[in-house]
Amino acid sequence: MGDRPGHRETPDDAGRREGPTRALRRPGGEGAYNPSAGRGDEAYSAGQPAYRVPPPAGGGGRGRGDDAAGGATTRHAPPGEASQLGAEDGSGRGGRSRVYGKPRPGSSPVRPLGGPEKERRPREPKRRDPRRTGRIALRALAVLVVLLVVLGLGGFFWIDSRLQAVDSLTDYEGRPAATPGQDWLLVGSDSRAGLTAAQRRKLATGRAPGKRTDTMMLLHVPDGDGKPTLVSLPRDSYVPIPGHGSDRLNAAYSFGGPKLLARTVEKVTGIRLDHYMEIGFGGFVGIVDAVGGVNICVKAPIKDPKAGINLKKGCQDMDGGTALGYVRTRATGSLPDFDRTQRQRQFFSAVVKKAAAPGVLANPFRSIPLAMSATDSVAVDPDTGAFDMLGLGLAMGGDPVTTAVPVGSLPTINGASVVKWDTQRALRLFNALAEDKPVPKDVLSR
Repeated sequence: MGDRPGHRETPDDAGRREGPTRALRRPGGEGAYNPSAGRGDEAYSAGQPAYRVPPPAGGGGRGRGDDAAGGATTRHAPPGEASQLGAEDGSGRGGRSRVYGKPRPGSSPVRPLGGPEKERRPREPKRRDPRRTGRIALRALAVLVVLLVVLGLGGFFWIDSRLQAVDSLTDYEGRPAATPGQDWLLVGSDSRAGLTAAQRRKLATGRAPGKRTDTMMLLHVPDGDGKPTLVSLPRDSYVPIPGHGSDRLNAAYSFGGPKLLARTVEKVTGIRLDHYMEIGFGGFVGIVDAVGGVNICVKAPIKDPKAGINLKKGCQDMDGGTALGYVRTRATGSLPDFDRTQRQRQFFSAVVKKAAAPGVLANPFRSIPLAMSATDSVAVDPDTGAFDMLGLGLAMGGDPVTTAVPVGSLPTINGASVVKWDTQRALRLFNALAEDKPVPKDVLSR
């Protein structure tokens, strides 16, 4: 620059020629660097930096240190500090910028502190994945099902362990062959076992010792989708009893207990029995009360002090004591025993249907007392278990066909009134059951 005409060399020009390695001298000394020299500015004073600080960006005017040609800011820095200045001025010519004293990547401008806050957006609620919700629901349902199965199986094993077994169904020479479907012999005895003196007075059961059959019914449950058939066997039926000649049917129980009674029924019906179930007065009352009573429609008013009942006509809820009197009374009809068998079938269907209802089985306050009453008072053959009894209840859940053995005559033999069957019609009835076929309508009776 010193070779331009009229140009007077300044210390700045000399500094440029000498290069960046030239050592800076302290102010006031010989050859000291004085940027104000020859420009009319204020004298250089101690404490000022050894190089000109650049003006703020975008200042628009010329300040000290602007050259005469283009107004560009002239900066001089000591050796080793040029790279630091380039990093701090944000121009990128001397290196990367620094944020809070630490280098940062990139060259984009840094957002200053204290700037305008970002517009806050409302937080959107998290949406649950429907598939995840479905999996959780399925797992909870699976756990519930497993728990119910475990409790159900445990309950059945508990009931099985409490059932009273009675020796009733045995093999013998000439026993009928197995028949399709399931055939039950249901026996209601007049046993007072388990009843206190106060209960016997309240239920009007009397004090008769021992036990006799008060009710006998044959239940056939078909293998297919047909309805079960419930047949009353009048206790005064005059039939042959193995080893005892001919007598009333309930005499077989007196002579040889459940075993002889079952054998007699098999011989006169030609049907091989699969299950035997017996219940006494006390168990009858307990089961009815455990299911919360049953609703029975009474055809006509019944007043019988011997049975302890005074019933009005119409449908009504009965507790255990009232129901027992209803099925035992002989105060109705010209043929009291036939009316009794009809009421017994009516009542048995109602109580078994209610006992097998989901509202009872799923309610522990109903099902547990029911199970305890049944196991305390019901006796079954050794091969009959809780699952068989549940199947019985479910089979009776619909509307079973109810009938009685067709009657031919009502003679008096040996001073006792007996019931003789209509042999031909009775055989058609029992043959239909043995073949697992619907009973002909012309042999059905009320």
